[in-house]
Amino acid sequence: MLIKAKWRGEEVYITLDGEIDEHSAAEARRVADKIAEKSAGATRVIFDLQKVTFMDSTGIGFLIGRYKSFRRYGVPMYITSPNLSADKILAMSGVYTLIPRV
Repeated sequence: MLIKAKWRGEEVYITLDGEIDEHSAAEARRVADKIAEKSAGATRVIFDLQKVTFMDSTGIGFLIGRYKSFRRYGVPMYITSPNLSADKILAMSGVYTLIPRV
């Protein structure tokens, strides 16, 4: 799992690339939480899931955990470009009620 962050003005775009599973989640959490610490002044953060090749319930937990991290800093979180299977998992699990899709 690769995580890249780009700041565009006051918005933070975080790109996830690879699998979000039990084996990659710990490192992904660590990296994303460091990004959260640096983004306290952002107006919003957008997680781009276009390059995610696999996501299971660990991925849902990862996203909800990051939602809570960014919320502590007052930064709303959004999801963009999930593939069809990730979109289905996120919709069925109710993640979009917390983290809207843009």
